[in-house]
Amino acid sequence: MTPEDRRTDPPLVADEAATILGFLEYQRRTLEWKCADLTPEQLATRAVPTSEVTLLGLVRHVAAVEVGWLVGFGGLPVDMWPEVIRDDDEHWRVDPATVTAGDVEAARATSRAVAAGVQRVAARLSLDTVDRPWGRDDAFSLRWILVHLVEEYARHNGHADLVREALDGVTGE
Repeated sequence: MTPEDRRTDPPLVADEAATILGFLEYQRRTLEWKCADLTPEQLATRAVPTSEVTLLGLVRHVAAVEVGWLVGFGGLPVDMWPEVIRDDDEHWRVDPATVTAGDVEAARATSRAVAAGVQRVAARLSLDTVDRPWGRDDAFSLRWILVHLVEEYARHNGHADLVREALDGVTGE
């Protein structure tokens, strides 16, 4: 049975920042929905044996991506961000035999803290703010980064759809 869909649609009429943040939040809630009502073992199970992708790995990965793009952005304090797994290989290393409910809750808590950090960035900086995240040579606007995060979640939510269906047959929209 498909879990209850508790997502809130992005605003139909709003300014640019509220629209982008609304879509980002909708994509975050979509990933939560794809992970709802599963055991820690299911969340840590590879749906495709040749792939490292697990639902828990996806949750950990997108939190790290958000932090990676925005930590220290626009001169904001680095310590406003939670610790995330920065090693890309480590995002996916989840053993279904040893994963616990605590591991799952820790990933969810980190995801919520990261979302709050993004809200603080958006409240303090203009979408036109430009910086060089991740030590890159190229400069990016906050607008570009937030739109990219929407794209990152949307892409991985497609993966989550396939993983969830392979785990228990549940499909979403």
